[in-house]
Amino acid sequence: MKKLGAVFLLALICAVCFVPNLKTTYAYLDTSSGKAMCVIEKDSGRILFSKNEKTKLPMASTTKVVTAITVLENCDDLNEMITVDNSCIGVEGTSIYLRRGEQIKVIDLLYGLMLRSGNDSAVALACHTAGSVNEFAKLMNATAVKVGANSSNFVNPHGLHNENHYTTAHDLALITAHALNNPTFKEIVSTKTHVIEATNCSDKRYLTNKNKLLSTLDGCVGVKTGFTMKAGRCLVSACERKNMTTVCVVLNCGPMFEESKELLNSSFDTFENIKLIDANEEIYNEYVENDTHARLYLYAEEDFFYPLKESEKSEIRKEYTVRLDDAEIGDEVGEIKVFLNNHLIKSQKLYTMNKIDKLIDSKTLQISEALWEEGLNEN
Repeated sequence: MKKLGAVFLLALICAVCFVPNLKTTYAYLDTSSGKAMCVIEKDSGRILFSKNEKTKLPMASTTKVVTAITVLENCDDLNEMITVDNSCIGVEGTSIYLRRGEQIKVIDLLYGLMLRSGNDSAVALACHTAGSVNEFAKLMNATAVKVGANSSNFVNPHGLHNENHYTTAHDLALITAHALNNPTFKEIVSTKTHVIEATNCSDKRYLTNKNKLLSTLDGCVGVKTGFTMKAGRCLVSACERKNMTTVCVVLNCGPMFEESKELLNSSFDTFENIKLIDANEEIYNEYVENDTHARLYLYAEEDFFYPLKESEKSEIRKEYTVRLDDAEIGDEVGEIKVFLNNHLIKSQKLYTMNKIDKLIDSKTLQISEALWEEGLNEN
């Protein structure tokens, strides 16, 4: 042991050769038919594969991912019955054939939106949520900004072509990753069929999800198809396996199902979601006062997982910084940082697990250069 100051830095250096968001090259990706593509891991946001992911493009009905999560975050009662008005009748494109004066639940309109891709559902939801399509578009843009999707602009809830209506593959992946944290959104987009019960103006409606991957890809949890002549074929898809969820966006891609399936399978073949911070792991630093040894136990605020290739698992570096002062149980006393080749990918606060009556000054402080490992603690 050696003496250190009242603020210390304890670093575990495993390697220094990795750049976050590194693009992985596959021959087929280089010849992808899509104008743009992006695959990310849902929770960390790490880009796993990408092509023209920052290019602004139309996205057709994949717009409805933004519509659905905006409705879900702004409507309190999904079972509320709403009355359809003239603005929702005869909307161009795919429809669930709403009728003027029809009374229908918000939740059923959401299923009509995401399974059938009803443009009339989109307008009905927008008007119910914000009073008009224009006001709802403002909410959609706020949703995008909230999750860091800053290269998008939405002017309608359905995705019919408009020169001022666009997104990027990366933005749409970020928005979808956020949306999948909502249990209702996830349930809707992973549903293969849904029945809207008879209303005052219609018999039962039987809806079938247009996303073929739900039946052909192991672990698929959605999300949304789209097509217009200007946008081409677009698909947002997501898959859960091996303690990891990946989100794939392809824009203007002819074989959208085939390429998305290969991209998602490749993401699980290539990456593993590794726990880099364990909230249950006890981190300790030893200090000495009046020849009496004691231990300061610390913990991080939450688990942190990050997708890594096999060759990257040993290429991480962690730093622990602790500021010593009087502390009670649960007090914040420092932070842990995780780096990949000197690029910070995560920082978290550290808290005390035990009470420190009086921490000593730098003249008597001694710190062990090790982390707590179960079975090594001294009684």
